[in-house]
Amino acid sequence: MAVTLPEVLLAPETQPHVTADCMHLIDQEVAAKSGVSGTAVKLAYKAASTLKPGYLQATVESLLPDMADRLQPYWADFTASGASGFGDYLAKRSDEVSEALLSVTDARAEVCERPTILKAYRTVRASAARHVAAALPNLGSLVQKHAG
Repeated sequence: MAVTLPEVLLAPETQPHVTADCMHLIDQEVAAKSGVSGTAVKLAYKAASTLKPGYLQATVESLLPDMADRLQPYWADFTASGASGFGDYLAKRSDEVSEALLSVTDARAEVCERPTILKAYRTVRASAARHVAAALPNLGSLVQKHAG
């Protein structure tokens, strides 16, 4: 039986490295934002970062299983296709993949009990698909590094 993307990314020996790489990717993506929507993203990120030490890392760790589940069908198709770069594969399907990933954060927002975080999320949600799409090449590379 083939090993799934969640099984690989969430394996005890791999998951801490995936989380660390995700944190680094998020930092890079946020730092690269500009303009009005970029400022909103930076403010939302700062709000989440200053909530309490370790909050963002704990959030990434808790979102990772669902994110890996949402990426699994794309990973399976990518590996079957013989394509060489998962980042490019995801970027070519950016609208669909972005919405699949955002469905995870939307579901989390539905049950969020932290008003500061919920307000920050709602502020950036309208432009979130565009920001996620821009990050897909780097996200795909990150996934491929750990699963490929």
